[in-house]
Amino acid sequence: MKSVVLLSGGLDSTVSLAHALRESEVDLCLTMDYGQRSAAREINSASAIAEYYDLNHMVVDLPFLRKITFSALVNTSKAVPNPSADLLDDPQAALDSAEAVWVPNRNGLFINAAASFAEALDCGLIVTGFNREEARTFPDNSPAFVKAANEALAFSTRNRVRVVSYTQRLDKIEIVQLGKKLNVPWRLIWSCYHGGSAMCGTCESCLRFFRAMKEAGIDGFSAETGCSGNSSV
Repeated sequence: MKSVVLLSGGLDSTVSLAHALRESEVDLCLTMDYGQRSAAREINSASAIAEYYDLNHMVVDLPFLRKITFSALVNTSKAVPNPSADLLDDPQAALDSAEAVWVPNRNGLFINAAASFAEALDCGLIVTGFNREEARTFPDNSPAFVKAANEALAFSTRNRVRVVSYTQRLDKIEIVQLGKKLNVPWRLIWSCYHGGSAMCGTCESCLRFFRAMKEAGIDGFSAETGCSGNSSV
């Protein structure tokens, strides 16, 4: 079966893409630009990852989304949360951080945009990087969300496009472990809410990424040194 992959250039979507290559024929990778702080870095990483796997890559511009969201991911007048590493698994701290970076219907919009491409290209699957760890505070990462999305897509696409995520039931450490087995090009990944010259090492996305890399035994990645991305594999 052919697939379209939602590829942000981050850990989860990259590992899910690597797994999708074993389960389907990946026809296209899509990266969404909705004015997020890290848009340029995400696009750069996703493009490099798609090139690494010799895949087609396209950027979808969503300018209206940047106009209607007050999320700290887009609105630079708001501070991106920098939680303490020891609070990453604290339910209230995670909820507070999620509220600050929430973008209205982001994953719902991404899936529906990808579904249009999938139907037009006669692809039966949309591959996402949802995961168990973030589903605790982001309901649009959960299996229930995927189930509901697939029920809707059964009506809205003639070829009954389905959403799958090969990282759905994994936490970040398990995702890195899967990535090791799949020989993922780690240094092409960008998992930071910011768009600087290196990953900041202090935002929640960075903290989860670097913790997982350390626990899974991947050397050369730490919150102290950051990662510039798009360097050697």
